[in-house]
Amino acid sequence: MQKQFELSGAMRFSVAPMVDVTDSVFRRLARLFSKKSMLYTEMIAADAVIHGKNYLLEFHDEELPCVLQLGGSDPKKLAAAAKIGAGFGYTEINLNAGCPSDKVQSGNFGAVLMKTPDLIADCVKAMQDAVSVPVTVKTRIGVDEDDSVDFTLKLVETIAATGCRHVILHARKAWLNGLSPKENRTIPPLDYERVYLVKSAFPNLRITINGGITTIDAVKDQLKRVDGVMLGRAIIDNPFILSKVDSEIFGSIEPMPSREELLYKAVDLAAKIKAEGIPVHHLMRHLLGLFNSCPGARLYRRYLSEHMTQLGAGPDVLIKAYKSMTDARKQEGNYGN
Repeated sequence: MQKQFELSGAMRFSVAPMVDVTDSVFRRLARLFSKKSMLYTEMIAADAVIHGKNYLLEFHDEELPCVLQLGGSDPKKLAAAAKIGAGFGYTEINLNAGCPSDKVQSGNFGAVLMKTPDLIADCVKAMQDAVSVPVTVKTRIGVDEDDSVDFTLKLVETIAATGCRHVILHARKAWLNGLSPKENRTIPPLDYERVYLVKSAFPNLRITINGGITTIDAVKDQLKRVDGVMLGRAIIDNPFILSKVDSEIFGSIEPMPSREELLYKAVDLAAKIKAEGIPVHHLMRHLLGLFNSCPGARLYRRYLSEHMTQLGAGPDVLIKAYKSMTDARKQEGNYGN
């Protein structure tokens, strides 16, 4: 009998798993901007989990709801890793079947799995048998020459047959050879209509769309056609987007914080992580785009970039970066008098 899982309402908006980005420090920062969004870990290899690298799984309670994304192609190893991850308290476990990086390909997982949909199904079933939380899949609409509508529908049908109730679709194909991971995020054309077709074909399956979505208005438009929207690089470029999610996507009545309020919350978080022995640049690198499109943003970014990695850097770097921007604004104002 297939398990029936209760999927989190947070899936309406999620921040994509991103290697070297969505670590615990990033997720703690993201929670200052949005309490309701679904967050993800970086993709973590099942082998690393089962070989005792538990530090990769550690998180703080405020990061929840949070999904552990696993990479691998061995059902038994993925099941063991999922069980360990569920024991840590993650909200859901996600299988990466869409990452096209060379490192992932050499391990025979990520987007390579799309060439063997039955193996994806075997992995999902093994993970489901091992845990009592939902198991989901993140994949793409095609891979290499396997890029037809029929291929996409068959892929999703195979995943859905396991009892998996939530599939995240990056609305691009993946090229395993010839394109870098960065190029794979931009060169293969977006095909949102293909994702909408999947949703129509599987009305009882929760479908989240990912790829090329950069504004809250665009998120709202997508939610008219699918169940959830996932943003990745747009959050890195402009983290302030996250501050709008709770009110505009989830209907929260809490007032939306200003950029300045968020900056001073981040100052407090910087003090906490520094006390934990974590260099503050691990946090501040995610704040470089906080004032994008604001007057003086370039000065803020430059000060932060030049000072956050210096030996002994502390929370005051954020304050001084902000002051460099506001001082410039005042001077410009004076020149206009």
